[in-house]
Amino acid sequence: MKLNLIAFAAMAGLLVIAPFAIYPLLVVQILCFALFACAFNLLMGFTGLLSFGHAMFYGWSAYIAGHVSKEYGATPELALLFGMATGAMLGLIVGALAIKRQGIYLAMITLAFAQMMFFLAVQMHAITGGEDGLQGIPRNRLFGLIDIDSTGRVYWFALGVFLLAFLAMWRIKRSPFGENLKAIRENEPRAISLGCNTARYKLAAFVLSAAFSGLAGSLKAISLQLATLTDVGWQISGEVILMTLVGGVGTIFGPVIGAVVVVGLEQMLLGFDDWIPVIYGSVFVLCVLFFRKGILGQIQHVFQKD
Repeated sequence: MKLNLIAFAAMAGLLVIAPFAIYPLLVVQILCFALFACAFNLLMGFTGLLSFGHAMFYGWSAYIAGHVSKEYGATPELALLFGMATGAMLGLIVGALAIKRQGIYLAMITLAFAQMMFFLAVQMHAITGGEDGLQGIPRNRLFGLIDIDSTGRVYWFALGVFLLAFLAMWRIKRSPFGENLKAIRENEPRAISLGCNTARYKLAAFVLSAAFSGLAGSLKAISLQLATLTDVGWQISGEVILMTLVGGVGTIFGPVIGAVVVVGLEQMLLGFDDWIPVIYGSVFVLCVLFFRKGILGQIQHVFQKD
């Protein structure tokens, strides 16, 4: 516990000084993806359910948050709540159907729903902007009082949202509810034999994961002032899986490390054009070969052996 608190303090300290060394909006992008990866880890890492369609929660929440901000002048906190509610609602609908299956069948159901929501985003031009997306989303005033329209202020806003959401997911993981999720992941038949209503717990985990994914997408839309078809595409679902695997599935800080590695790698490879997929794939293969538990997971495994 003390080690985790020290790690959290170190992470928060690094994020406080980060905008003075790195372009703040790049760090905001990392924060949004880190929050998204932590939300996905809540489902896959703690519950053992693999989703190939988490981009639908991230992308559609970004659209809704952007739409209410642009068309109705919603304040940032209300836009985030609308986006989070959108993710939770989609998670409830998709999760109620998906958890009836297991393994690859569950993953394929989520992928099918994600593709349906992608094509719906293309058609619903009035809300999503279609292929043009939503651009120039206004940030408005936080609580109707605080102006966050500058790069510096929006960074502190994004950092505050990320840290609060991270602490909330950390608390969920350490709660009795989180312990039940881990029991389901480790041995679902045994959990059932002990009286655990696994279907209810899995659905709750699905909704929570979708809601926090929606929060990440909404934060991205408000902070970076855009929401596009890329946000709801299958590639984003693949990226969040990659971030979680690279950082460490089932760890608290692993998805954050994975987000830093993946987004940082994307930025460094911008000038390599056609070679990007080759280099990207090679790095992933190396991580799988030498860090099978993810970067943080492998480090923890080494220390536990010692």
